[in-house]
Amino acid sequence: MLSLTSGVIVLDLNNAAFHDDEGCQYKAREYEVDLIQALGAVAKTLYQEEELMSIYVNVQPSKEGAMDESARERRKSIEEEVLIPFSDYELCLADEGLAEGHGDEQGRGGTFVPAWDDARWELRRIVARALLPAPIPGATDAETPNNGADLLMGENAFFLSLSFPRATDAEPYIEKMCEDVDAMEYRVDLLDAARDYLALDGDEGSAEDSCKEDGEQKDPRFDILYQQQVLRYMCRPHALRSPALPLAGSVVDDALPVVYTVRTAHQAGTWPDDERGIERMFELLELGLRGAAEVLDVESAWDATSTDRLLRRARERHTSLILGSHHVVGTQASEDEAVELYRQCRMNGRAHGAKVVLSIDSNDDGEDRLAYDASLAAAKLDEPEIPHVSLVLGEDGSYSRVLNPRFTPVTHESLPFAAAPGQLTAAEIMAARVVTGLVPARRYAILGHNIAYSVSPQMQGGAFAACRLPHSYTRADVATVEEFVEGPLWNDENFGGCSVTIPHKRSIVPHLDVLTDAAREIGSVNTVIVKKDKRGTRVLIGENTDWRGIRDPLRRRIGDGDGDGSGGCALILGGGGTARAAAYAASKLGLERLYHNRTPEKAADLAAEFGGTVVTSLDEDPDAAGSLGALLAQSGGALKVVISTLPAAAEFTLPSWMLDPTKTGGSLPVVFDVNYKPYNTALLLQATEGGCDIVRGSEMLWEQGAGQFELWTGRSAPYGVMKRAVLENCLPKEEEA
Repeated sequence: MLSLTSGVIVLDLNNAAFHDDEGCQYKAREYEVDLIQALGAVAKTLYQEEELMSIYVNVQPSKEGAMDESARERRKSIEEEVLIPFSDYELCLADEGLAEGHGDEQGRGGTFVPAWDDARWELRRIVARALLPAPIPGATDAETPNNGADLLMGENAFFLSLSFPRATDAEPYIEKMCEDVDAMEYRVDLLDAARDYLALDGDEGSAEDSCKEDGEQKDPRFDILYQQQVLRYMCRPHALRSPALPLAGSVVDDALPVVYTVRTAHQAGTWPDDERGIERMFELLELGLRGAAEVLDVESAWDATSTDRLLRRARERHTSLILGSHHVVGTQASEDEAVELYRQCRMNGRAHGAKVVLSIDSNDDGEDRLAYDASLAAAKLDEPEIPHVSLVLGEDGSYSRVLNPRFTPVTHESLPFAAAPGQLTAAEIMAARVVTGLVPARRYAILGHNIAYSVSPQMQGGAFAACRLPHSYTRADVATVEEFVEGPLWNDENFGGCSVTIPHKRSIVPHLDVLTDAAREIGSVNTVIVKKDKRGTRVLIGENTDWRGIRDPLRRRIGDGDGDGSGGCALILGGGGTARAAAYAASKLGLERLYHNRTPEKAADLAAEFGGTVVTSLDEDPDAAGSLGALLAQSGGALKVVISTLPAAAEFTLPSWMLDPTKTGGSLPVVFDVNYKPYNTALLLQATEGGCDIVRGSEMLWEQGAGQFELWTGRSAPYGVMKRAVLENCLPKEEEA
């Protein structure tokens, strides 16, 4: 029985073994047949029986003569029989190994020349996407971390509709466009490569001619996938608003999401919608899944069997969000008809978002509200609720793009033309929303005392600015909570919420209307959110994101446990509010909790509330009752994590035996210090020298801050912007240089 967790199979299609030589004891064609059969058997075992994620790395150098005609035919045959059927994702390589970065040399169809670093980055991105939890329609980001439509298709989020025949044509505009949008729409139906793909259905002679470039045979399927990658590479240095994409102890924070679209002719696009055209459209949509598109736009009007097959594959083998869509072109639908279109775009409960675009005959009586009003009506009819995108085509429908609160398609002022009549820029839409009061300028603050050191204003203020939100964020430095709740900011009608830090995390609780489960169980609040109920009355909600700031970095390093403590042990040092958040986070990670504090009563309180055991000393002696050594010996568990919530000024360090893997269960613990100033505490310096993986308080700060931003704004946080703001204010000057 074949069993592995990862591996690489390399196939050289130009290898001499595929060519007959006089001295050979076998025929090359027989070898090729045997190879395909053997490769197919291995690939099938890995893919179907072992259920491993499989990535096909498709290498097609653009250099003339790099692959002869027989090698191309061989590749095509092996692709069709093995490499495509038994793989989930596809990474395309052309000349990355020959380029150091951007250059003037002509690459495959454009001036942008991807480098080897780009290819490595794309492989990491594909793997990171593949390892995300499967998206669930209507689920929140808390239920499907880093892959929820509620944030990616969130409030005041925008995607830019590209309409160039080649991705590289967008290069002169990319930097400016990335400043204003949260995703790029890759319009496959407008690509030259898509026309070449269609031409493969023509007569053999004309198809071959249309798919040649400078005498070399082109592969339009490869080009469509490859150009999507190139679009990502071009966006990468400018991707300010990219959400967090976790991967193996790190975060990919420069992957601007892509909306992959094949728009048909009767749906305001160009792709043929005859029987063969729709069949080919579904083939191209599967390419979107193979390229790990964040969002796959699927028109809801076509063949039910093909739609079911695509959506089943998406659910079982991929993590792309499905945006069900329908465009009504040339006729005005009634509101009732529009409501039914939203329900149709739910794809029988399988879509994560629904997009309906209508036409109107005139705008004499507010018809530009038609899609928006139908969206509101449709949202009341079905559960779970999913994001709606509601638009009206043409100049008469421009205001519908202002009204649409989520994931609005836009153009950009730097582009030579818009993708569709009536499209506005993100800047125009946001200006209109602010002027009309659809997006009021909210006021936020960090509430605490002696908080001049706080970098939250730079972090949250930078995030608001990056997303072009009109909000402000200041410090509220007060000795008592009462000073704040009786003051002007708390009582301002535009007060949007606040961060809460020491010493007010518990004293703020009596002034709130609702506590989330996490805040209630932890017993403290670090985030206040302001909402309105159905009557328009202000509701103050208390949340705690500190625990997420602890859980998320640890989860990237040690994974999720199953909740029964079998994942190992977490030693929690300290007894205050942050220790409570640490205990809550450790329980969510499936870690057994061990508590140590110089005041044993505080450790006992934590054990009573969150479960776990009090450690009376950090001694190694397995015979000393209550010692850490004794408890580890009794449980047989490994010490996976040490979380210190002690003040940095205490200059606490661990006993040396705790940095010996032979004495802590076979591996070194991850050491987490919640202090973000100084950047290197005594504990972190010791852990680093001892070879431990470490988590700094600065990482906790931007993680919990990103959670706060998303709770306040209803959209994805610009993770990289927030991270850089923290590091710029926390890194020692010599490390900044």
